[in-house]
Amino acid sequence: MPRDLGAPAFLDVSSSLTGRAWVGPDPDAERRAEGLSQQTALPFPVAAVLARAGVTAETAQGYLAPSLRDLLPDPRSLRDMDRAATRFLDAVRRRQKIAIFGDYDVDGAGSSALLIVWLRSMGLDATLYIPDRIDEGYGPNDAAMAALARDHDLIVCVDCGTLSHGPIAAATGADVVVLDHHLGGPTLPDALAVVNPNRQDESGALGHLCAAAVVFLLLVEVNRLLRDAGDKGPDLMALLDLVALATVADVAPLVGVNRAFVRQGLTVMARRARPGLVALCDVGRLDCAPTAYHLGFVLGPRINAGGRIGQADLGARLLSTDDPHEAQALAERLDLLNTERRDVENAVRAAALSQAEERGVDGPLVWAAGEGWHPGVVGIVAARLKEATGRPAVVIGLEGGVGKGSGRSIAGVDLGAAIQRVASEGLLLKGGGHKMAAGLTVAEDRLDAAMDRLGTLLARQGAAEGEARGLPISALLMPGAATPELIEQIDMAGPFGMGAPAPRFAFADCRIASARRVGDSHLKIAFTDGSGPQLQGICFGAFDGPLGAALEGHGGKRFHLAGRLELNRWQGRSSAQLRLEDAAPS
Repeated sequence: MPRDLGAPAFLDVSSSLTGRAWVGPDPDAERRAEGLSQQTALPFPVAAVLARAGVTAETAQGYLAPSLRDLLPDPRSLRDMDRAATRFLDAVRRRQKIAIFGDYDVDGAGSSALLIVWLRSMGLDATLYIPDRIDEGYGPNDAAMAALARDHDLIVCVDCGTLSHGPIAAATGADVVVLDHHLGGPTLPDALAVVNPNRQDESGALGHLCAAAVVFLLLVEVNRLLRDAGDKGPDLMALLDLVALATVADVAPLVGVNRAFVRQGLTVMARRARPGLVALCDVGRLDCAPTAYHLGFVLGPRINAGGRIGQADLGARLLSTDDPHEAQALAERLDLLNTERRDVENAVRAAALSQAEERGVDGPLVWAAGEGWHPGVVGIVAARLKEATGRPAVVIGLEGGVGKGSGRSIAGVDLGAAIQRVASEGLLLKGGGHKMAAGLTVAEDRLDAAMDRLGTLLARQGAAEGEARGLPISALLMPGAATPELIEQIDMAGPFGMGAPAPRFAFADCRIASARRVGDSHLKIAFTDGSGPQLQGICFGAFDGPLGAALEGHGGKRFHLAGRLELNRWQGRSSAQLRLEDAAPS
């Protein structure tokens, strides 16, 4: 773990060009890394990543090659799983009509696609229903569930439903199974089964799973039931690309079985067998096998765009189609919507930041609300406010006297539980979610009171202290040591993301050999410490802050540099590159 901010700054950088103190690993972590490197013969930078994750010499090999067989939990360890799997398989065997009610984000789309593809392999076509974000809002609603129940025997709610007491009660005549991961309330809806690792009567041991992972566990159990009966189910390993995409895009922590889901899912994705993902990679101009970064920042936003500002079911249809022509048309539509989404987001972000700054950004909660703000972008804007202020943030779009908002939290502050508490007290029409992300609906005349109460609850969790502004450094490295081979070994300790951040390395006292602007705001550099070859670097958005001007006009000064290593692939060749994040005069 990084040393606390009260310790001496790493390389004596107490205030970098971006105003941050560099925080190195604590001495115990460094000793563990050195011992692990000696015992395993792994390079020290790799050992440092493993030591941070608590890996020992005995467990290193298994960590570097995570096996789904070893890490997959028993699906039956989740409450109601037996009932859900039995009813689902019964519907398949009896050729009953099945409807899938999914959320409009990537996790909901991936969860829906998992069931659609599995059922198609069994010769069944399911009905897909994704609610419109603006007209219907999140989760099941009375009218939709009643209509589905009239024409279907089984309704499976994925990535939603745990708090939907009324809508599930409205589904008269059909059985309802909920496969979800959102925080549960004190009571559960009257569904046939509610499978959710975040039910209040669960241990929480599997609380890090996204909804698609819960759906995958259901299919594992259904396949087991088929095998016990002497039958064979569809190939589940081929579905791991969908689980991996949902896991990363839903910002689930990449620990435990989630690491195996993503590692093996990326391998499946590299085979380019799913038409929807092939088309999406192509419109995203990916010229290499996707990585976890691409799932979160290239593919995920495009799938989300349909639910944010377009047609809500586009993402699920793309991920489940087996027609390359349909996939291409859907991917192009989502790519266009994603461009429109960015334009809408930029306008709302500027207005929200201005309002939040006027209200004050030093308290336990930063929030903004505006008439006509598109509900499809308020979550993204909340994330931007959180990043800019280091505080939990909520952004709300108002229309017709009602506000629909989304929030993002900081480490150690459970926003979902706090919002659920405010909803239970009657200040919100509804609300809930995860620790790090949540949604809410509020009457405009109760907005100020609700936000005041939410701020009070978050202050009790320490939110007023804000998120530390330190920049964690994993280890010191020489530019010449940053080789493609080392980066490939470091990547074996991944995938990196939420709960498992990519290692950040510092390069001391370096000379800038070249620096040039790329595009409107990016910076391309080459640097050396004088004892070996140069290392190339790229800093995206450098000229949006102080880094671009300082490094481009270096005037021969030397700098400490910090960032994350990556492989730069071009025309079939790979080279080492630093994704530069910060710098300080040496």
